[in-house]
Amino acid sequence: MTKELNITVCLGSSCFARGNEEHLSFIEQYVRENNLEAKIDISGSRCEGKCAQGPNITINGTLYSNITREKLKEILDKVRG
Repeated sequence: MTKELNITVCLGSSCFARGNEEHLSFIEQYVRENNLEAKIDISGSRCEGKCAQGPNITINGTLYSNITREKLKEILDKVRG
């Protein structure tokens, strides 16, 4: 069974310092609260090479930059339908 969503959180030092540590925790909490464990694969990456636009998160191949918690929730709600 393939996952419906593949989320890659940039854990490079710039993105990590700009909030991706908290964003990763938020994603994990979102997945648990919405019973999506079987549908979402979460991984980390060292660097997306777009540090100036960070923090960066990639969802199903689409790179999202300048992520905030509010923006992340909107994106997750939208991509899961």
